[in-house]
Amino acid sequence: MNRKIGTVSRGIRCPIIRQGDDLAQIVVTSVLEAAEQGGYSVQDRDVVGITESVVARAQGNYASVDDIAADIRAKFGGEEVGVILPILSRNRFAICLRGIAKGVKKVVLMLSYPSDEVGNELVSLDQLDEAGIDPFKDVLTAAQFREKFGDSRHPFTGMDYISYYTQVIEDCGAEAQVILANDPRAVLAYTKNVLACDIHTRERTKRRLRAAGAEIVYSMDDILTASVNGSGCNEQYGLLGSNKATEDTIKLFPRACQSLVEDIQARFLQETGKHVEVMVYGDGAFKDPVGKIWELADPCVGVAYTAGLEGTPNELKLKFLADNDFSELSGEALQQAISQRIREKESNLVGKMASEGTTPRHLTDLIGSLCDLTSGSGDKGTPIIHIQGYFDNFTD
Repeated sequence: MNRKIGTVSRGIRCPIIRQGDDLAQIVVTSVLEAAEQGGYSVQDRDVVGITESVVARAQGNYASVDDIAADIRAKFGGEEVGVILPILSRNRFAICLRGIAKGVKKVVLMLSYPSDEVGNELVSLDQLDEAGIDPFKDVLTAAQFREKFGDSRHPFTGMDYISYYTQVIEDCGAEAQVILANDPRAVLAYTKNVLACDIHTRERTKRRLRAAGAEIVYSMDDILTASVNGSGCNEQYGLLGSNKATEDTIKLFPRACQSLVEDIQARFLQETGKHVEVMVYGDGAFKDPVGKIWELADPCVGVAYTAGLEGTPNELKLKFLADNDFSELSGEALQQAISQRIREKESNLVGKMASEGTTPRHLTDLIGSLCDLTSGSGDKGTPIIHIQGYFDNFTD
């Protein structure tokens, strides 16, 4: 063990990104300037992450609520639609709901409970138990929900999302009807036209709806997959991963990012002679212990990434080795024995007891979550992340 510092994640400040900016050059220049200022240097197998938000901004990938409305109208016929299982978010979903409501005459809004897909609670499990409500089978009207639980306000934002989403729909000139249920098929008692707004379970939801007799079924990744009246779009994810830009526009998830990460990698190699891995990242995963909120509102964590970020970690559990294989050793002898075992480890440790508990998730999910937590979502001004030492181990 030669070096005392392991993984380091640095938030890198850069200029405010605008449409048309040369983002690849901005990323490379910003990282190199930060390294010079901080007294360190870029190394082989460093990771540079760029948040999806600035990529979409540089691409100018925006759309208006009227663009959303036009696509909804074309797909659903302009009469009524069941909007089911959305997340509770002013930033993520409310502006999409405006576009949806502007494209139809009636919205049957079906909210999941006790919480949405990413953990925002309408009511606690304890409250459901006390009220004798079974969230797996009981369908509640808004009035029934109010009778049982009163006003339901988000612990962080103070928003009553039932009232808020109802107001959003009505302000757009559509009729609003709210129900609460978790089985997507419950909406079919009200309408056969359904827009599934769940993120990671959307394909199963659509399959179940069609099998139960739904007539028109789309999900959020089916809306704005092509430009409407010159708008931005996302061929793969549609409205998924979008964020509010202004009161009337959304920033969509970025498009075609693979060429960007490979360009940035090539520029680093040209500038430094070092082989750097690069990724564009979306929401990482972190469960807030108070609000119980997961992130993961984007359709994926690793939007695009260079080839060296494929795969999962292949690591030994040091404490397992210390407590079991080398329990009789200590000090320098223990250090040398563990170092030797690491050097000799197999290329695939799946199922081996010595790797138990090393969380072999996708590298891009792990690294993307580290990037997301480092960059934050407010005014840190660090949409670029420079990670060093991630692929090191105890022997480096």
